[in-house]
Amino acid sequence: MIPAVDALLKDIRNKRIAPVYLIHGDEPFYLDRIADELEKVAVPVAERGFNQFVLFGKDTDIGAVMNYARRYPFMAERQLVLVKEAQQLTGLNDKSAQTLLEDYALNPLSSTILMLCYTKEDGKPGLDERKAWVKAFGAKGKLLGVKKLYDNKIPDWVGEYCREQGAKISPKACQLLSDHIGNDLKRLASEIDKVLINLHVGEEISAATVERLVGISKEYNVFELQKALVQRDVLKANRIIDYFARNPKDNPLVVILSQLFGYFSKVLQVQASKDQTDKGLAPLLGVNPFFVKDYLSAARTFPLAKVAAILHAIRVADARSKGIDAPTMTEGDILRELVFEVLH
Repeated sequence: MIPAVDALLKDIRNKRIAPVYLIHGDEPFYLDRIADELEKVAVPVAERGFNQFVLFGKDTDIGAVMNYARRYPFMAERQLVLVKEAQQLTGLNDKSAQTLLEDYALNPLSSTILMLCYTKEDGKPGLDERKAWVKAFGAKGKLLGVKKLYDNKIPDWVGEYCREQGAKISPKACQLLSDHIGNDLKRLASEIDKVLINLHVGEEISAATVERLVGISKEYNVFELQKALVQRDVLKANRIIDYFARNPKDNPLVVILSQLFGYFSKVLQVQASKDQTDKGLAPLLGVNPFFVKDYLSAARTFPLAKVAAILHAIRVADARSKGIDAPTMTEGDILRELVFEVLH
């Protein structure tokens, strides 16, 4: 959990509720989670029909939001006005509309809770916290930006999410889920919830459980490919990449290359480190100590110059996957050539 998100959720659960909220960023999982938590506690269930309004930016404008915010609750202590996808609000970039928001945020109605959820869209700039209307939300209420987690933080997030649900999960299962799904927290949470439904009481989530319930092949995954490369098992490595080539939707090339690049980058860090102990390498690599032995084994298999050459080969493969220098190569061809470069 991100500390600032955790603190805000605790405040909401304890009913320490601010009059205005502006939450933004490119991680919709946390924006939705905060909004859902506020919906649970802001207005009693019996009063929600008249005093809880969930609006969507594409369907409304600033003027309408202000009208909702400035009305008084119907036979109740307070009302909630929740605006999702606020980045799509009509007129949001107009100075006059921003002035309306700023004026309201600085003098909010005590009987209204107003929350704007602003999602950063791909290819577009995020919310500028230097703007006066944005600062006003922070001055009188809660202003919080949430960024997507880096890929190397995802296994820890998986472990923490499982602990929050009262379940234990093995380090390998954490890594398997993060490698297979990536940093899509909504999908990760959904897959973990699916696993939890099928677990026995007190049962740990193992790698085998993830493979069975999430639909990850036990033999054909990036874990097994990395192992085959380190063991210089040419036959197994080629069987795996042939499987990947036949099932591209389940094994996107861009994801495979990203995972391999991350793996060999860590091998390079191991070779550069003076401390070769599990305890010293685990925080350096940002991995569970359980996996340090795998990186040490790879560092012994591939000398420093070879690892540098492998990283270069992965960059070349990534460029080819985008049609650079090899417009006619299939994803299978790119992977086969990369594996050849690694093993020879």
